[in-house]
Parts: sequence; structure tokens; C-alpha cells
Amino acid sequence: MCMELERGIKGNRVTILPLRIEDVYLMMNWGKHENPLLEDYNFPYVDEEEIVEWYESKTFGKSKKYFSVYNEYGKLIGYLGIKHIKRLKKEATLGIVFDPNYMNKGYGTEAIKAFLKYFFDDLKMNVLYLEVAGFNKRAIQCYKKCGFEKVSKYLNRYPDQSIDTNNPYFVEEIDSFVFRHGRIYNYIYKMKIDRKIFTKMEAEIEK
Repeated sequence: MCMELERGIKGNRVTILPLRIEDVYLMMNWGKHENPLLEDYNFPYVDEEEIVEWYESKTFGKSKKYFSVYNEYGKLIGYLGIKHIKRLKKEATLGIVFDPNYMNKGYGTEAIKAFLKYFFDDLKMNVLYLEVAGFNKRAIQCYKKCGFEKVSKYLNRYPDQSIDTNNPYFVEEIDSFVFRHGRIYNYIYKMKIDRKIFTKMEAEIEK
């Protein structure tokens, strides 16, 4: 493990550390999303066996790395990770989840920007991808602020086929969904940032 990661990846208000089993137990106390479209982002586990299995699924193997995100008050507020790590191509895919109680406070943007510096400068990687649901407008805006650009989109079968399509949250994002053969699909955007874009952003900050 590099010295930088032993000390933690630092932002102005956040510290990013390797994910520990203790962190996963803390996630049990996180809030829940009011928006049913974001239900998949709620931490679902309360059973110890499930928690251990979830932790092992995130930390076992060389093709992924997961991290916890703490705020300036020492509160666990999120986790992020890179998966599908391809060491020859020097690329990976980002995933990030935050406690709903700490969203809309700038922590997500700050955590991603701090992690990008580690990803490109310390890990010496070249490209970072992510995938995001088209209805998750807030996340898309956050990713754009961090330098990610949309590169493609595709339709994915929506996980909750029994969702109330009259729900105001669903109605507001109706353009992000497609009804086909009695099933509900939603658009997924693939986004990416590469070393060139990151370096350019860093140079503009330093001006």
C-alpha cells in the first residue's frame, strides 16, 4: 500500500481510506432515500452474515478496490470503489454511494475530485469510467463538475418492475424510461474522464 493511502486520500473536508468491515456496520445507521427511484442506493443489510458477505464481495480479488469516505467530523458518509480494473489498459469503472443525510452538501464532488488525483497521479491509471441512470440528474451534474463526459447510453431493464408509475418522482423523470413489451426500461449513461482531461482541469485550478 502506498504511503499516501496509508495516511488517507485528503480533500478539504473528506478523508478516503481503505474500506474496513467496521465501516460496513456503520452503514446500517445511514438514512434512506425518499425518492423510490434511488432505492437501490439504500444500504439493505441488517444481518451480520449478509454484512460480511457484502464486505467480502467488495474487497476480495485484484480487479477492484473499495474505500470509505469520512467527513471533517469523523463521520462515515459514503463509500466509493473502482471495479473492472484493467492494469494493462490502465482503466477502471467507478462506483460511489453516499448516506442520503450527507448529500447536497458538496461532499460527493469533493470526494470524487480527491480520488481522481489518487487514481491518476498515484495509481498511474489512464481512464476512469462510470455508469449512471439517466433519471439520476443530481449525480450526473456532480460527475460533470468532476470532469466526466457522456460517451454513450443504453437501455437497461429497470430493477423494480412493480414501481408505481404514477409516483411524482417517476412522472418527473418519465423521459428517462421506456415501456416495451409490458416491461419498464431506463436509460443508462456511460461517462468517462481520462488523464488528459484531468491534467487540464488540474492546470486550470492552479492558474
